[in-house]
Amino acid sequence: MGRSLRSFTAYTRPYMKNVRYTSNCPFSKRQQSQVAPTTELNDELFANAKPYSEVPGPKPIPILGNTWRMVPVIGQYDISEFAKVTKMFYEKYGKIVRLGGLIGRPDLLFVYDADEIERMYRREGPTPFRPAMPCLVKYKSEVRKDFFGDLPGVVGVHGEQWRTFRSKVQRPILQPQTVKKYVGPIEVVTEDFIKYMEEARDTNNDLPHEFDNDIHRWSLECIGRVALDVRLGCLSAKLTSDSEPQRIIDAAKFALRNVAVLELKAPYWRYVPTPLWSKYVNNMNFFVELCSRYINEALERLKTKKITSENDLSLLERVLRSEGDPKIATIMALDLILVGIDTISMAVCSILYQAATRLEEQDKMAEEIKKVLPDPTKPLCYADLDKLHYTKAFVREVFRMYTTVIGNGRTLQEDDIICGYHIPKGVQMVFPTIATGNMEQFVSDPEKFRPERWMETEGKLHPFASLPYGFGARICLGRRFADLEIQVLLSKLLRRYRLEYHHEPLDYAVTFMYAPDGPLRLRMNER
Repeated sequence: MGRSLRSFTAYTRPYMKNVRYTSNCPFSKRQQSQVAPTTELNDELFANAKPYSEVPGPKPIPILGNTWRMVPVIGQYDISEFAKVTKMFYEKYGKIVRLGGLIGRPDLLFVYDADEIERMYRREGPTPFRPAMPCLVKYKSEVRKDFFGDLPGVVGVHGEQWRTFRSKVQRPILQPQTVKKYVGPIEVVTEDFIKYMEEARDTNNDLPHEFDNDIHRWSLECIGRVALDVRLGCLSAKLTSDSEPQRIIDAAKFALRNVAVLELKAPYWRYVPTPLWSKYVNNMNFFVELCSRYINEALERLKTKKITSENDLSLLERVLRSEGDPKIATIMALDLILVGIDTISMAVCSILYQAATRLEEQDKMAEEIKKVLPDPTKPLCYADLDKLHYTKAFVREVFRMYTTVIGNGRTLQEDDIICGYHIPKGVQMVFPTIATGNMEQFVSDPEKFRPERWMETEGKLHPFASLPYGFGARICLGRRFADLEIQVLLSKLLRRYRLEYHHEPLDYAVTFMYAPDGPLRLRMNER
């Protein structure tokens, strides 16, 4: 039955009691990794597994299945509250939960067992299938097939097409020397952002209600500098609502924040052009036109640029020079901008909010930054940023407790046994890190916000309980740049200012990201 090469740990877990979990995540100093013991899956194991029909979860009703639960007014689940729904599933049903009967899409299977999550990640091949964004797939493969053709990019794409495209851009994006070249440019953008913040404060030194949008402006300016080789002018004090930078921000927010609406609710847009779908298409067309224009300008600059070595080339120029096809660079920039603006911005909103409400930890970061960077006028370098261990651990702890992405996932490519159940291929796995990162089975004292845990070798900290960037072949392509932008902002901002928050506490909610919900009115006082 083709199952003999697949590994399975459910029956060997009793032998793993003394295995010590360590982490190999971006902000952790722990470098060890667990290799789970395995045994072959065979027909006997499948025969003894419990059937898929017995996996617990909300029961679908005739015709409407479980889709009705996401319908406004009559439904039980608000998409903005889906992080709470995810935790509720575990409390009510246990470590594996089936949400089936979703009109127009496969079942969702929530797995709350970090050992099983690790096993599935470690056994996946070179082309793992992440649950698709059907709306983006339809746009790239049907609506704009004339543009994308056989180069659909890395977002919402799977199989050989995904691997082929990623292989073209992965090396220049992930090379440490490429990232190091952008410390200076990101520092310049961040200095401009801090000047903007200084001038935006009111008489109490409070930042404006719309400060979350200002963070989006900084994020877009950083991404534009990396992906398009330009300053987009996002930090101008005179930016209007109809300016190109603000239109880019609005388009990115709309495109990402309506993915859940298009995918979890009844997918009428697949058959008729609903108003929401039509607006989504217009937004994506705007991105394609924008990226194409800037890439063509970069291509013209490259023709006359004097190059003595590869070190003279920017990320964009490396891709243009190595591949010779401007469309590859355009699609790379499109994916980086589309996914990067909202994810990095919402992560920074969460990090700054937590810093402003946890002053003891913020002061520890400031002390470390001053020790590593005693001269505030000295330009940053990558080696100095790498020494900010506590600051990076603070970020990692925010990601553990308030993960920006509430979960990762995969589409099962072959039958498997998960938590003792026979799961058929085609089911979409959800690894809800918003829950597993806060479970005492995998993290010591998970309710305590303690950055030090990421710098210690003792204590329980399962490496697969919290994965803000995913894992394996489909790990976030832009993670090094995301880390860099966050570290530069914290090092420049907290070196000179103390952030405080003097308003009602903010709840967290899901747009596409999981972040503080409400005006981020931070107070910014000189240290």
